[in-house]
Order: sequence, then structure tokens, then C-alpha cells
Amino acid sequence: MSYKNTFILVSPDCPAVKGIVPVSTKGNMPVHLIQYELLTEHPYSYDYPELLLETHIRHKQISAEELSRRGQEIRDELFAKKHACLRASALPKKFGWGVHYDDDGRIAIYAMDSPEYKSFADSADTGIQLLLGMRSRKA
Repeated sequence: MSYKNTFILVSPDCPAVKGIVPVSTKGNMPVHLIQYELLTEHPYSYDYPELLLETHIRHKQISAEELSRRGQEIRDELFAKKHACLRASALPKKFGWGVHYDDDGRIAIYAMDSPEYKSFADSADTGIQLLLGMRSRKA
């Protein structure tokens, strides 16, 4: 699902008290770390389908050669399945990052302890839709 003019707040049961930079102790980078890197290095550069595709390419370590040969097939296979929205990402659920979709559906993330996060969180009356990140466990 892709949003426009929406801010996803940190999940109510998020254990973080500030934005935490995710790290990996494994050889293969987890999806949330790839999302973090893409969205902090290139804020408002990706809409949701573009972010999904680029994350998939990096997570599966698809080479440029394979991408040039099978690009459309890889894309078709990826989008043939449903994908959870960023409300279900570990970024707002565990690491304390809010997710902003601008008017064009382009995405950036903000640490819950940042002035930008506070500004978005306090903007309910400005037309920005506010949504909570999904809980990690049942209430």
C-alpha cells in the first residue's frame, strides 16, 4: 500500500525512546536495514513500489547483469505477491522511526526524537493523515 500526505507514527509498543540506527550482525542485510539506508541516504527519492523493488534487489543481492537480463521478470514476480506497508516495518515498530509520505507518495524517515518527527506528529489539523505503526504484539 502506498500513501500520500501521510505520517506513520512510531508503534505504541515500540521499545525505543529515540531513533535507533539499525545494525546487522549477519552477513546478509535485513530488509529494515536496507530500508533505513535507502531512506536516510535518499529521502523523498522513492515511492513505495520503488522502495520495495530496490530493497528486494539489494536483499537478494541481484547483480546488475541479472537485473538487465531479467529486470521485468524480477519486477513481475515481486509484485505478483502482496506486501505489507511500512506501518509493519521494523523501523516504526522497533527502532523508533516515523515514516513520512509527501504529496507525491515519496518517502522519508524521521527519528522519534527529532524536531521534524514532533512537527509531523503535531500536524493532525494541517491535513496530514496520521497513522500508528503496527503493534508488535497483541494489546
